[in-house]
Amino acid sequence: MEEEKFKLKLKKVIRKHTQKTLIMKETIKKSDYADFLTEIKERIRKAQYQALKIANNELISLYLFIGNSIIEKQNNLGWGKGVVEQLSKDLRLEYPGVQGFSVQNLWNMRFCYNELQDKPKLQTLSREIGWSNLIAVLTKCKDNFEREFYLLHTKKFGWTYRVLIHQIENKTYEKYLLNQTNFDEVMPEKYKNQAKLAVKDFYTFDFLELSEEHSEHELETALIKNIQSFLTEMGHWFTFVGSQFRLQVGDKEFFIDLLLYHRKLRSLIAIELKIGEFQPEYKGKMEFYLTALNKQVKDENENDSIGIIICKSKDRTVVEYSLSSATHPIGVASYETSPNLPAEYRDYLPSPEDISDKLSLVRNLLDNSEGLET
Repeated sequence: MEEEKFKLKLKKVIRKHTQKTLIMKETIKKSDYADFLTEIKERIRKAQYQALKIANNELISLYLFIGNSIIEKQNNLGWGKGVVEQLSKDLRLEYPGVQGFSVQNLWNMRFCYNELQDKPKLQTLSREIGWSNLIAVLTKCKDNFEREFYLLHTKKFGWTYRVLIHQIENKTYEKYLLNQTNFDEVMPEKYKNQAKLAVKDFYTFDFLELSEEHSEHELETALIKNIQSFLTEMGHWFTFVGSQFRLQVGDKEFFIDLLLYHRKLRSLIAIELKIGEFQPEYKGKMEFYLTALNKQVKDENENDSIGIIICKSKDRTVVEYSLSSATHPIGVASYETSPNLPAEYRDYLPSPEDISDKLSLVRNLLDNSEGLET
């Protein structure tokens, strides 16, 4: 009797163990399959992306060939404007349903080829973005440095047509070229150029719907309420950490208006908002905040914190003098709650040589897929 009970108990234990083993194997199989599926899906996405790149390259090459051919025929054979209308009509008859052969688009092809000839950098970049984006850059930007800037960023960040138009109308090019920082003097060589691309000279907060007269509290509250638009205006790689970020130093409390984090730089970004003109004493307060962040908040594998003081206006000479004695990385910018920049803003642009040097830095940083993450 006892032997029968033992055998029965033993069978139950074996059955239970077998069931557990089968469940474990099934879990492992599911896990293996999930990894396998993820790998295949990633490979398909890469293949699709490469196919789209190749197709886009071929399309742009075709359009530029047609544009070149129209120019040659008009120049060499004296053909007039009528050839474009006739060519459009014949191509659409031959390829019904195929988009891209309208009269306007044929003129765009001619225009683009004319603008890109003898400009190898722009020609290369033109094949790496969409046709509508290329037309937008070439028609809305007349300066070749400016064109290269937007082509590089569209290629790197995959800007849609709508985003690209917003960036151009928002004067993003000028805002980056004119930024005032002390990064060259206080930041390590490896990070200072990337940091320059993280700070604009002027921020447009036209999404806030604030009256011209507003308090710092109202400005801060409105920015938090519109956090997505705010981070978009700040630039790529910014994330939100908190507002009125508390620091305890000794027996006193201090509060940073806004604290962001820049993923590429791996740095905390302290933002101070001022509704008046920049004052030299703002620099000292920001240095205090950055010292406290580095000692109390910064993780050991993160880089030193960076400060951005955003004021309603600034005197560029006063800012230059103030930053010359700063030992922490600080940028000083101004802001507007309407989409209009000061009329003389473009007059501040640096020399063509300086612009070329800055664009070389932009090109190297954006083309380097590893970036600063290694």
